[in-house]
Amino acid sequence: MPLPSQPLRKLGFLTIGLFDEADPRRGHESTLEVIELGERLGFDSAWLRHRHLQYGISSPVAVLAAASQRTRRIELGTAVTPLGWENPLRLAEDLSTVDILSGGRLNPGVSVGPPMHYDQVKQALYPDTAASEDFGYDRVERLLDFVRGKPATDFSGVEGFEVFSDRVQPHSPGLGRRTWYGGGSLRSARWAGEHGMNLLTSSVVKAEESEDFAEIQLSHIRTFRAHHPDGDAARVSQGLVVIPTDSATRDQRAKYEEYAAKRTPRTTTPQGPARMMFAPDLVGTSEEIAERLYAHAAFREIHEVAFALPFTFAHEDYVQILTDIATRLGPALGWQPAD
Repeated sequence: MPLPSQPLRKLGFLTIGLFDEADPRRGHESTLEVIELGERLGFDSAWLRHRHLQYGISSPVAVLAAASQRTRRIELGTAVTPLGWENPLRLAEDLSTVDILSGGRLNPGVSVGPPMHYDQVKQALYPDTAASEDFGYDRVERLLDFVRGKPATDFSGVEGFEVFSDRVQPHSPGLGRRTWYGGGSLRSARWAGEHGMNLLTSSVVKAEESEDFAEIQLSHIRTFRAHHPDGDAARVSQGLVVIPTDSATRDQRAKYEEYAAKRTPRTTTPQGPARMMFAPDLVGTSEEIAERLYAHAAFREIHEVAFALPFTFAHEDYVQILTDIATRLGPALGWQPAD
């Protein structure tokens, strides 16, 4: 097996937090337990996705607030918050509050674009302004300005018995440096670099100059760093789906292989009008997965990962997968668990 040029520095995981409509508390509790397990196993970070009007976590910031009180070290992130659903000023207040509660461990990841199924939800989401809402990069800039402490108003001072601030409170120094952009195109990679953000790359990219997933993702990483003030030191995290089977039961291995096989056809050619490319899920022993990662051109240029957990598995499956990632795959990639 080839050796990495540099060991993996940070190991994280991403989960969607599915739940049963009849018992949503159990699903949310499972997610919190998974985050607690991640900390015990030494993971550096745990990330949550947004799922609006679905049976997945709709308010990761609220769940991460709870997680911040049940953990002490692990970093907590969103991958990603679609800003089309959010008011940047209110989101900045929530993010800053949770960052303070966590002791500076929050890593907000965001993206732009209209909300999914916008025509069906716009009247509920923006009943008076649906036609005029801007879902572009300006929304991210507003959020960045607010979390970085720029004024939100020209009014401050004392009014009667109340004291007002011209910037978001609480202000959490450093949160702006821990804000990520989830990008899948050359344009978004460049924009994130120019605005001093960190870059989250996932298992989905836009086929622009190639139809080879690794080549596309590598071009995004290099474009991002070429336009970032920190250059090659700019932070990039890769989020592929990995499913190690070292300690899996026979039934678990069969389920994992069936899951990946059903998703494989979409990885062979660009999908839809946007020409989106999907990375294959990596299923196998930790040694086999490590070898495939070392052969991945984009993986060889990153130092952080947030491996995505499959969305439809049971709690015990996540325990097995996370345990194998932390105890077998991570060390095979040169990673060492946090104290």
